[in-house]
Amino acid sequence: MMSANDTPKTLLEAVKFFADYENCRSFMVEARWPDGKVKCPLCSSDHVTYMANTRRWKCYGKHPRAQFTLKVGTIFEDSPIPLEKWLPALWLIVNCKNGISSYEVGRALGVTQKSAWFMLHRLRLAMRSGELGMMSGEVEVDETFIGGKAQNMHEDRRKQQIKGRGAKGKAAVLGILRRGGEVRAQVIPNRRKPTLEAMVHENISPNSVVYTDALPSYEDLAMWYVHEAVDHAVEYVRGQIHTNSVRRSPGFAGVAVRV
Repeated sequence: MMSANDTPKTLLEAVKFFADYENCRSFMVEARWPDGKVKCPLCSSDHVTYMANTRRWKCYGKHPRAQFTLKVGTIFEDSPIPLEKWLPALWLIVNCKNGISSYEVGRALGVTQKSAWFMLHRLRLAMRSGELGMMSGEVEVDETFIGGKAQNMHEDRRKQQIKGRGAKGKAAVLGILRRGGEVRAQVIPNRRKPTLEAMVHENISPNSVVYTDALPSYEDLAMWYVHEAVDHAVEYVRGQIHTNSVRRSPGFAGVAVRV
């Protein structure tokens, strides 16, 4: 396992260090499983065996996907970019205090600007949430509009910004909650399909069960997830299919919204 003394101090050291897959493996294991016990991202069992030839672990739990890599269950999962590129990019974004552009990352790591932009977007998301992991299992997704309380506004501003129960003058917020686990909330520019699909892909592992309302923007999620929707014009709960948990969570109510 890597120690504090092994941490690269310069970009050149970071590129050389993470060019060795074993260093990448040690770094990821320590980041994901601080106690050193690798656990299956699907069932959380530690009854796993590492297969060095394929760089995979085999889980002995009873589920279809018995094998997994270090990427599974993280923001790196659906990306063909290797950890040998991802981790130097992470080093760059953490250590460049004044920020870094996708063009700089592309030149430094030998990837295209488009790939570098994608990497930086994912890594900044991870820094906001405080972890590299993606949600899996049963996940609820819903959106709402949050605005200032009318009684706290000057009368002129209240008349200008607050228009009944509509969205005018309010911020759109997307909430994502893993049942039995964490909740994430983020301000979004709109509720269109590209925006909401991108947020779901960035936060939820493929093949997870995703619960939403019947908003058309979610209609294509079944291509990547087990998607179940409830039409609020008809009902709010259908067995286990609902978004009540995320709507009641403190982060989604605007107490801890990430911007």
